[in-house]
Amino acid sequence: MPIRGFQWDLARQVERIGWLKAQLPRYAAWGYQELYLHMEDAVEFPSLPGIARRDAYTRREFGVLVDCAGKAGLKVVPIVNLLGHTQYLIKDPGLRALNELVDAEGRPLEHGQLCPLHPRTAEVMEELLRDIAPFCTAGKVHVGLDESYHLGRHPLSRAEIAEVGMAAHFARHVSRIHGIAAGLGLRIGMWADMLALLPEAIPQLPADVIAYDWYYYPFRSKPRVEIRNFAEVDLAPALCARGIEYWGCPMSGAFRHEPLPICRERIANIADWWRRCLRTEAAGMLVTSWEPSRLAAEIPEVIDAAAAGLWLDGETRVDRLLEGGCRRLFGGKGPRAAAALRRADEVPFSGYARWRINGRWDTVAGDGTPARWNAEARTCRALAARNGLPLAIRASLRFRSYLAARDEFVRSAGRGVWRVRAALGREGGEGVAVAGSLLSGLELDAKRFAKLLAGGRSAARAMWGRTRNPKTVGPNERMVAEDAKRLGAWGAWLRKCTRKPDLAWNASPVVGEWQLLATIKNFAPALQKVVIEQQSPDGTWADVDGLFMIEFRARAAKPHANINHQLSIPISWSGLPASLPAIRIAARGFGQVAVSNIRLTNGVTTHKSRQSKMILGQKAPRTGFPVFDFQANRGELPIEFSL
Repeated sequence: MPIRGFQWDLARQVERIGWLKAQLPRYAAWGYQELYLHMEDAVEFPSLPGIARRDAYTRREFGVLVDCAGKAGLKVVPIVNLLGHTQYLIKDPGLRALNELVDAEGRPLEHGQLCPLHPRTAEVMEELLRDIAPFCTAGKVHVGLDESYHLGRHPLSRAEIAEVGMAAHFARHVSRIHGIAAGLGLRIGMWADMLALLPEAIPQLPADVIAYDWYYYPFRSKPRVEIRNFAEVDLAPALCARGIEYWGCPMSGAFRHEPLPICRERIANIADWWRRCLRTEAAGMLVTSWEPSRLAAEIPEVIDAAAAGLWLDGETRVDRLLEGGCRRLFGGKGPRAAAALRRADEVPFSGYARWRINGRWDTVAGDGTPARWNAEARTCRALAARNGLPLAIRASLRFRSYLAARDEFVRSAGRGVWRVRAALGREGGEGVAVAGSLLSGLELDAKRFAKLLAGGRSAARAMWGRTRNPKTVGPNERMVAEDAKRLGAWGAWLRKCTRKPDLAWNASPVVGEWQLLATIKNFAPALQKVVIEQQSPDGTWADVDGLFMIEFRARAAKPHANINHQLSIPISWSGLPASLPAIRIAARGFGQVAVSNIRLTNGVTTHKSRQSKMILGQKAPRTGFPVFDFQANRGELPIEFSL
């Protein structure tokens, strides 16, 4: 049977040591054998004191956690990123020179990743690994190396790549790390995604490296690669031929801004990996959990508990696994918890299109019918009102209900502005009176929503404070605070319009003076970004806004899909037909999208695009190391509006 490991991402937020210690015997009882700790700057490195952030674990605290894991029968594998995801190093002014990214004068930028060939890189890597070595109780250290998309940007790197190629450049870096770790008596592990992009590197790797192959969506036989339009990739044969140990890695956590993971999809992903690990005779399976700072910590834990049913019970059915995981973690409340999580899966808050409202309220106007958002809000309210749920799930559902209420409110407010403008556009004096009545209704709606802010803040604090420092503020609570500011700005706008109704034609916090709407169809999912650009009087083009098309859903994790989103972006424009704004839609990144139903509207007057459906972008690359540049257009469409 493969070794069973689980991973905690403590780099995004610090969990209380006492809570972490209490979970270790549970994981051991569930049949897990190894604990992987992703730390970055959340732990002290004595040799590099500028790395650790203010709330980092002390070396003593980290040692206590590792000791407790050992007493529970769990071996520890720290994760120390040594290529991609090394902003924790670059942020230190004393280490910034190690950045792969430099400006035209050769000065290191503030953000980037580690340059493999900088003269100090080997020294810094040795200091990091020497400091972490005492905690590597499994005899190995994981060095990351994933998503190293800036590879080859530094002049030193470009020179070596010109000589030996990108694959050898990457393999040489791995070999240098391998040599340092071997001197400390450690094996190294690495994520395998870069090997999917650089398969020629595999024969050049040291044979005792461990490759951790990851993919976080359900799959039938082989994992896929998003950037290649979800083409299947099987690294196991080549790794096996080289003698490299192969592990499969599903995920139990959330994607980016999800307040709840889509539990059944996470469990299906784990079950598929378990079957693959058995079929390929993999050395182990590591259940990872990423970016949990917006989650109650017990939520990915219940999925970890569900995964244990694969080897404890021989169960592979997703619903049964979820029920078993909830029962293991929550005891008698398990069945109700499983039922609530299943229902929550039906109203996910997932993907960049849904998350836009977190940052701006004026990017969702006209998005979907009111009935959709009303129905979702009712479902979430009913979920939040369920009795007999574990506290972590109850708080998570309360916060999800707040998000649904916000969706309903903001979209209704945007439609309300358009109705006010329509009333003002009527001939005669009655339009002003109707507009005044509508504005009063919008103010009343705003007051009703204001009463929900406290509940959203309370739910966010409950999710955070159960396992984390209650004196700190988590990202969900910060988001509610920003919502309160936007609501204040919306109220001020309404009051101005009440005094002078014609001001309703101006931009508001919920909808612009003019709004560009377009239907974006993601028919070939990969790593696309759709961007709106507007031309300045001097002829230059500037980004107005953009949207990544990543869904983080099983429905989009395949080469062919049929997913439509409405792009809604406020546009500054005088409204004079003689000078229609010069706007174009561009595709960036990797993959194609279809664009249709383009129009510019203020809610009363609409200028439609003369173009019908258009395909933008380039097909996702199937070979080679892609150039990761999300500033360059890979297809653009100047919009020709009808008057």
